[in-house]
Amino acid sequence: MMLVALGGAVGACARFWLSGMIGRRVGEAFPWGTLVVNVSGAAAIGLLAAGFVTAEGVAEPRRETWLLLVTGVLGSYTTVSAFSLQTLALARAGACGRAALNVLASLGLCLAAAFAGHQAGLRLFGG
Repeated sequence: MMLVALGGAVGACARFWLSGMIGRRVGEAFPWGTLVVNVSGAAAIGLLAAGFVTAEGVAEPRRETWLLLVTGVLGSYTTVSAFSLQTLALARAGACGRAALNVLASLGLCLAAAFAGHQAGLRLFGG
């Protein structure tokens, strides 16, 4: 439990910093910060899954590292709740096109990033 809490603190701080930095640089009219955070988190989880997950699940010697990095860091780094709220805010403000773009870009880019990360992990870890 302590590993998840420690990782969660790191991931939440990283998300806050990165999404804020991107928002300040490009503006808040579109949730670019959340999109970048979620896509980079999807790539990272794909990479780690390639190295840690076997046909039986997470290999036991790697369980603690998985809890720290995936459940803790990436679990709090990526954010479906912020994505959902920002998409709803766009739609309620009458920016339905941007809301739809956010949904499509988030889903498509996150899936592509998870796949690319997994493929890179397979090459890196020899899976």
